[in-house]
Order: sequence, then structure tokens, then C-alpha cells
Amino acid sequence: MGSIVPFLGMVMAVLAQASDMVISKAAMSKGMSRHVLLVYSYALSSLILLPISIFSHRSDLPPLCFPLLSSFFLLALIGFSGQALNYAGVQFSSPTLCTTMLNLVPAFTFIFALLFRMEKLDLKSSSSLAKFIGTVVSISGAFTVTFYKGLPLIIMPSFDGLNHQLLLSEEGNWILGGFLSATHAMMIPTLSLSCPH
Repeated sequence: MGSIVPFLGMVMAVLAQASDMVISKAAMSKGMSRHVLLVYSYALSSLILLPISIFSHRSDLPPLCFPLLSSFFLLALIGFSGQALNYAGVQFSSPTLCTTMLNLVPAFTFIFALLFRMEKLDLKSSSSLAKFIGTVVSISGAFTVTFYKGLPLIIMPSFDGLNHQLLLSEEGNWILGGFLSATHAMMIPTLSLSCPH
């Protein structure tokens, strides 16, 4: 039972992210501004997560000092900027493309680990070779999905006022949306680098 819990957690996280992008695209296609959506998202997250974190970590809270507050500010700035880029990417392209771009997070994590010398690239090691090949495949896949949309395999019928135009956009916007979502995926590993340790 213990080995299936992390797997279920990852599946739930992916489903939550994909659902968020589909709901966001539906709300923005109905006229909601992505900036308003961002404020609602952070307000709801604060209402849910702040009381939980205060009550569960009440006994081991460190004293608030300037370095800790500046770390919080940096984390909030990076997180807010990344989420704003993600919502812009969803607005310009599709939830499918933006969800696909989340596959770049491990690739960017490996690249940052190499840049900050937390990881060494030894192509003779099977582990390092697998990470390198995975990074190349992830980045190649992201370029392929961004620049080659292809023909739709399934045309979705209209229902509840939402039509298949919800998932389609112009080519220039598709590329811009892919770039914005890839930038969001690049910002996710920087959050762990800026965390107070």
C-alpha cells in the first residue's frame, strides 16, 4: 500500500494541473481576464493553504527575520510570475499544449543542476546518460508540439456552448503560448533554488 501512495499523489497532481488549465481556458474563452483569474486563484489558495500550514506547523515556526521575509518575497514573485505566464500561455494556445509543456520541468531541473554543479554529466554512467537522453527527448518533444500542430484527429461536437474552437488558435498565438508555457516550466525549478534552507 505504501508504494502506491506516491504514484497516486503524482496522478492526482497531474489531473489537478490539467483540470486547472482546461477550466482556465474555458473561463478565459467566456470573457474572464487572465489577471482576474490569477487573483481568484491566489485568493482561494491562500484561504485553503494558509490556515492548514499555520495549524500544522504551529510549534516549529521560525522567527520572522529579514532574510526569511526576503526569501518569501522572492518565492512569491517567481511563483506569481510563472503562474501569470502559464495563464497567458493557456489563453494564447490550448490547455493541451500547456499541459504538455509541464513535461519540460524535469529537463530544466537537470539543466539547472548541471549549471549549479549539483549534478555532473558523465555519459559513461547509465544514470547520467538516461537523464541526458530524457532531457533531449523532452525538449525535442516540446519543440515538436509547439511548431507542428498537425491536423485534428477528433473533431469534438459542440455542447454547452463550448465548441472545438476552445482548443484551437492561430499559429502565431500557438507559438507564443508554447513559449510562455515553456518559460513557466523553466521557472518551476528556480522555486526550489530560491527556497530558504
